[in-house]
Amino acid sequence: MLVGEKVILRGLELRDAKELHKYINDWEIRQYLNMFYPISEVEEEEFVRSSWEKRKSGTDFIFAIDDKESGQLIGTIGLHRIDWKNRNTELGIAIWKKDYWGKGYGADAIKTLLKYAFHELNLHKVYLRVHDFNKRAIRCYEKVGFKKEGILREVFWRNGKWHNTILMGILQSEFEQG
Repeated sequence: MLVGEKVILRGLELRDAKELHKYINDWEIRQYLNMFYPISEVEEEEFVRSSWEKRKSGTDFIFAIDDKESGQLIGTIGLHRIDWKNRNTELGIAIWKKDYWGKGYGADAIKTLLKYAFHELNLHKVYLRVHDFNKRAIRCYEKVGFKKEGILREVFWRNGKWHNTILMGILQSEFEQG
């Protein structure tokens, strides 16, 4: 387990699928994700199972985010498509429980995972993509030390209009200075 100030990151368990399924189909949450159709409980179980296979192959490390105090599952976070030669990866995070939004749990989970990525996996860079209308996430990423690196113009269709996707990244040296 990876322990932060507010969160614990642990491996996903099959029992988590039922809880995650409940949240993945909530439009207020899903609007920020690259998903456009409801997910079945079976599909969510398959996601958990596939996360184990990806971990074994070394391409993705996906963790459950638990509230350190209560032990409640509040989200998921992961390093995706790890490029071991060039030492970079893409970060993805979702805080599924809305009462935890805007209270620093996401930032703590990211910092905890970045420490692991840079200190244990010896990665050089972690990057992410965020849609321009997800202002809360953008503030969180900037607070942690991510820098805007580029914009993919009008690549995401949501709520009847096109949106830009912002590319952000953080280098190991920037994380160490932060």
